[in-house]
Amino acid sequence: MSALVIDTSSWVSYFAGRGGSLIDAALQEATVHLPPIVAAELLSGKMSASKRDQLQDLLADLPLFPTPLQHWFKVGRLRGQLLAKGLSISTPDAHIAQCAIEIGAELLTEDKIFTVISRHVALRLADQ
Repeated sequence: MSALVIDTSSWVSYFAGRGGSLIDAALQEATVHLPPIVAAELLSGKMSASKRDQLQDLLADLPLFPTPLQHWFKVGRLRGQLLAKGLSISTPDAHIAQCAIEIGAELLTEDKIFTVISRHVALRLADQ
């Protein structure tokens, strides 16, 4: 399996017991790459302290996507490129898409905005 970036929406489904085979395989093969914003979004959800600790431990074991200033320049350019085509996307969504693009990973998501984004840029979506 190639590198896989997992969007918050797919993690939420995974933790709810839905759609886990691809994530399980990617975790086992150590091909998951974590955008920092996804970690923040997941940890901001309502959960017990023990669940939050378990989640934080799981996320801490994943390779964190590096986000130097050059990455954020690319995020801004991606947003600008899409806006020029009439598509306004959030900075977090642009960050997640750019993470996948930069490492040539597939993006696993349930958020339809990424399907739209993939029509305009070299973003590859994983089959669910």
